Amino acid sequence: MKPVPLSLPAARRIWLAAQKLDEAEPFGSGPQATRAAIEHLGYVQIDTINVIERCHHHILSSRIPTYRRADLQQAQSVDKSVFEYWTHALAYVPTRDFRFHLAGMRAYQREAMKWYADVPDAEVSKVLRRIRRDGPLTIRDIEDDVLVEKDHAWASRKPSKRALQRAFFDGRLAISARQGMVKTYELMERHFGTLPSTKPATEKQGDAYALDRALRSQGIVSLESVCHLDAPRKPRIRALIETRIRKKELVPVALKGAGKTEHWLSPEWLDTTLPAAEPVHILSPFDPLIIQRKRLKLFFGYDHIFEAYVPREKRKFGYFALPVLVGDEIVAALDLKTDRAANKLLIQSWHWIDNGKPRLHKRRIEEALTGFEAFQLARET
Repeated sequence: MKPVPLSLPAARRIWLAAQKLDEAEPFGSGPQATRAAIEHLGYVQIDTINVIERCHHHILSSRIPTYRRADLQQAQSVDKSVFEYWTHALAYVPTRDFRFHLAGMRAYQREAMKWYADVPDAEVSKVLRRIRRDGPLTIRDIEDDVLVEKDHAWASRKPSKRALQRAFFDGRLAISARQGMVKTYELMERHFGTLPSTKPATEKQGDAYALDRALRSQGIVSLESVCHLDAPRKPRIRALIETRIRKKELVPVALKGAGKTEHWLSPEWLDTTLPAAEPVHILSPFDPLIIQRKRLKLFFGYDHIFEAYVPREKRKFGYFALPVLVGDEIVAALDLKTDRAANKLLIQSWHWIDNGKPRLHKRRIEEALTGFEAFQLARET
């Protein structure tokens, strides 16, 4: 089938609509909105950096104006409608999708994840026995470890942490609660009561899930966007896409500047007239709209550089620059920091991107910053 020409503005509107960034309140409010947002997006990434609110809260607040951190806590620990697991990074994922992650857990039970292959079985058994006997715990509750030297900045001096992480990745432990970056571990079956699924998805089912998740949250997909950091899956996903094209369930589209990178979408998008997007969003660098840098560059003409690990003197936009979306264009990058002691949001630097027009955009961004600051400084009880 010959690709249908599609302009980049139309492609951006489809992607923004799929990401639910073109509506004021697409998921409603409360804990159910948090569940619905994570189910729609497929994952919400977790990260340790907290110069502003951590990215999982930031991503959710970008789509749920009334979002409260307690809503995610309830979804994870009370309703148990979401849980933590690995996608391309540690993330919140929907509990309804549990079986699509179960195959990976079972594989790690057979052969430990390479990062934790050197963790002795005896150490894992020790922490599992303790949790089974005494209940959920955090690494802070383990005081009898013989401390070791860290081998990298994110490591722990307590060997038990790696045993907990190995049991987490192989599905024997769940993260039942989180306070900042301090995780509470519980036996998987005890956390859920009854496991959401005991039968892993087949490889074929997993491929269909990956494609459907991308189509739902991206609108327009490529092999790279469906298989982000999962290159071995590409041949199978291509075959599945070709099958759906024959069934007229997908349509190839040609985007200006895409070169040899092929894109596809569901045909109903071609029949949908999308108005120009209006909202202003100050986005996390880990937002699903931002995280795939090559795709972002193609669709928006914006090359985001994550500079937290770049030496200060070589930074262009700042330590933790946040892209600013106005309508369907990224117009600025703001390096922000929350001064919690002074109870204010600091603008470290403000850089206009090519499409940024200070006269047109500055007031709208400042209005968005007012709400953004209120969320950053909110003290929930």
